[in-house]
Amino acid sequence: MNNAVDLQVNGIGAISAPLPIVLLLTLISFLPAILVTMTSFTRIAIVFHFLRQALGTQEMPSNQVLIGLALFLTIFIMAPVGARINELAIAPVMNGEITVNQGLERGAPPLREFMLKQTRENDLKLFLELSKGPKPKSKSELPMTVVVPAYVISELKTGFQMGFFLFVPFLLIDLVVSTTLLSMGMLQLPPAMISLPFKVLLFVMIDGWNLVVGSIVRSFI
Repeated sequence: MNNAVDLQVNGIGAISAPLPIVLLLTLISFLPAILVTMTSFTRIAIVFHFLRQALGTQEMPSNQVLIGLALFLTIFIMAPVGARINELAIAPVMNGEITVNQGLERGAPPLREFMLKQTRENDLKLFLELSKGPKPKSKSELPMTVVVPAYVISELKTGFQMGFFLFVPFLLIDLVVSTTLLSMGMLQLPPAMISLPFKVLLFVMIDGWNLVVGSIVRSFI
C-alpha cells in the first residue's frame, strides 16, 4: 500500500506532501542570507556599528535596538522592490496563473535592478572575469551569481566610507580633549570619559539620528 500523499498545487502540479515542506524549510533557511546579501541591510548595519564606535557609548544603543532599526529601515527601503516582485511573481504564483519557475524568473529582474544601481562597475567586472563566462550584452543579462557578490563588496565599501565620515567629527573632539588634558597635566584622567558627554551633546544638538538615517535612506534612492 502506498502511504505517500499527493497534493495538487495550482501552478506546480501534483507533488508529494513532504516535498513542499522541504522546499519551505529550505527557503526559510536561506532567508537570513538573502536579507543580508541582497538588500540594504548590510550598509545600514555597518554604518550603525561605526556610529556607535565613534560615539564611544559601548553597548548603547544595544545590538537588539540597532538590528531592529536596521530591519525596519530595510523593509522601508525595499518596499517598492517587494511590491514589484509581489505584482510580477508572488501574486500570479499564488493564483495559479504561472508556475514557480516562471515566478522566479519574473521576480529576479526587480531585485537585480535594485542591486545593480548600488554596484560598482569594477566589482561587476571582477566577478565577470572570475566566472570566466561569456560576457553578457547588457546588465539585465548578468547572472545573479555575479550580481550578488559584486553587490555585497560594493555595499561593504560604501558602508565603510560612510562610517569613516561619521568618525571624523567625533575623532576631532577626542583629539581636542586629549590635547587639553595633556596641557593641563591631567594624565591620569581618561580622555574618553571627558569627551563622551561632549560627543553625545553634539550628536543630540545636530539631531544626529535624523541626519544619519536620512543619509542612509537617500543613498539608495
